[in-house]
Parts: sequence; C-alpha cells; structure tokens
Amino acid sequence: SVSSAFIVKVLFLLSIQLLITGAIVSLFVFWKALRSWVVKNPWFTYTLLPAFFVVFIVLACCGNLRRQVPANYILLGLFTVLQGLLLGTVSVFYHVEEVLWATAATALVTLSLSLFALQTKWDFTLLNGMLFVLLFVLIIYGIILIFIQAYWLHLLYAGLGTVIFSLYLVMDVQLMVGGRHHHSDLDPEEYVFAALNIYMDIINLFLFILQLIGMGR
Repeated sequence: SVSSAFIVKVLFLLSIQLLITGAIVSLFVFWKALRSWVVKNPWFTYTLLPAFFVVFIVLACCGNLRRQVPANYILLGLFTVLQGLLLGTVSVFYHVEEVLWATAATALVTLSLSLFALQTKWDFTLLNGMLFVLLFVLIIYGIILIFIQAYWLHLLYAGLGTVIFSLYLVMDVQLMVGGRHHHSDLDPEEYVFAALNIYMDIINLFLFILQLIGMGR
C-alpha cells in the first residue's frame, strides 16, 4: 500500500541518516588529534553553522524541491553530513563516556517513545501548535542563558528540552504512520520531510540528554 511504502522509505532514510551521523561523530569522539584540532580552531564550527541553516531552510520551506528526485536526496544527504559535523564539534567538549551514555540513553528513549506512539490511542498530532509555542519559548530561554551562568537554570533548560523533543518525537512518529490519528495527513511524497522531522527530534533529544549527563559530572 501507499502508506506502507511511505513508512518504509522514511525508516530507510532515517536509518541511513543515523548511521552517517554516528560514523562522523565517532571520528570526533575517538580521534584525539581531531578533537584537539576542533578545540583550537573554533572557526570550523562557525563556518559549518551558516551552511547548515541554509540547507535546513531550503529543506523546510521548499516543498517542490523536497519532493524532486534526486535533489531531495542530495539535500538530505548534505544536511545529514553537516549535522554530523556540528554534532562532532559539540562532542569534543564532553568525555567519551558521556557521549556513549547519551547515545545509549537516546536510543532507549527513542525506541520506547516510538513504540508508545504506535500503541497509544492518544492523538499527539493535536499538540502541534502547543509544541511550537513551547519550542519558541525554549529558544528564547536558551538565548537568555547565554548571559546567565546559573547551574539550576541550565539544568532546567536541558530537562525542558528533553521533554519537548520527546513529545515532538511521539507526534512525528504518529504523523508518519497515520491511521487512527486523524490529524496525520502527510503527503505520500513527503518522505524526506518526515525523515527530516524524526531525525531532528532524535538529534535534539541526544543533545539535551548529553547536556544533562554532562552537568552531572
């Protein structure tokens, strides 16, 4: 069926994205020379950021391009590589053990929430508007924390981020599978968009869990 083919495409793309991201981050985690180079050369991260946001905006806003083969695959691949590199530059500021624990915790949470999303009768797609507002508040909160160095405020920020992206993950999984969730109306040609949404949920979940673990040193 169309729905089954859509889900298979999304999960395949998501698996490839996570494998590529994991491979790239592993280089930054285990290659000591690279870790040292990134710390000494912050320009590398600052160069990646604008490229990352440009590709992300194109994928998020250009629906026609997002459905056009092979442009959609090329953009998604480029986005995944850039995201992997950015994650790598973040990981160098954490201990190897912390990154590994965060990876394991993210995998466990992702699996648990995905199974919950498939089994529950609650329609989390109804929370789309509320989650968008919470995400906006979280972004403003994060900007304020740049100027405030209070441990408990940063801990609260990481905790809120973890909760918000956990809810986003449940919602996006329900959007992917459709079925009884009556607000699940993704176009069958939007497999790249669906994969991108779930991928970003998992990546952000990882980043906030990593912050929580790092703050527990």
